[in-house]
Amino acid sequence: MKKLLIMAAAFLLLPLAANATEFKEGVNYKVISDKPASVTPVLTEYFSFYCPHCYHFAKTYLPQLKANMPKGMTFKQVHVEFIGRQMGEVMSRAWAIAELLNVSDKIEPTLFAAIHEKHQRFTSMEDVKQFFASQGVDPKEFEAAANSFMVNSMVASMKRSTENAKIDGVPGLVVNDKYLIDTPSLKSFDQLLEIVNYLSKLQ
Repeated sequence: MKKLLIMAAAFLLLPLAANATEFKEGVNYKVISDKPASVTPVLTEYFSFYCPHCYHFAKTYLPQLKANMPKGMTFKQVHVEFIGRQMGEVMSRAWAIAELLNVSDKIEPTLFAAIHEKHQRFTSMEDVKQFFASQGVDPKEFEAAANSFMVNSMVASMKRSTENAKIDGVPGLVVNDKYLIDTPSLKSFDQLLEIVNYLSKLQ
């Protein structure tokens, strides 16, 4: 919980003005893998639908961050299971289903809003299925995807990725599958853009 509060405070400070910064390992980022950085630049956001700070980040900063990523960099999102108790894994599966059915752009903002603005309570996968249906997803397609090999693989991959990256607070940002940004060390959104660009060039 302490880690979550620290990260939340860091993102609340992002609007402050910033100067060019020299970023340092162990201060502004840490290396989370001994393997070489990914060949293709990639920015990965670790998030949870139950995290209010993730919702704030998604609404306030994520569109700008994606629009200003270095040329050729791709963006992906990994849902973590450690928030929401038993519903943490359910929401990871829901995210995998949304990705597989190509409705993630629609589901992400509406599911965030349902939880944090409308205070809608989800207690089972059946509740999630009904929500997807309210967003125009065929319940039969949802059911077919829910326990499919692809979704099972995606859920397992997200869990493995979260563990390998040693993510214990969200939103968390990892560059090139190797560098975890220490958001509390940043003083502005400009610095966030700078460090993403800086880390994208490291090997």
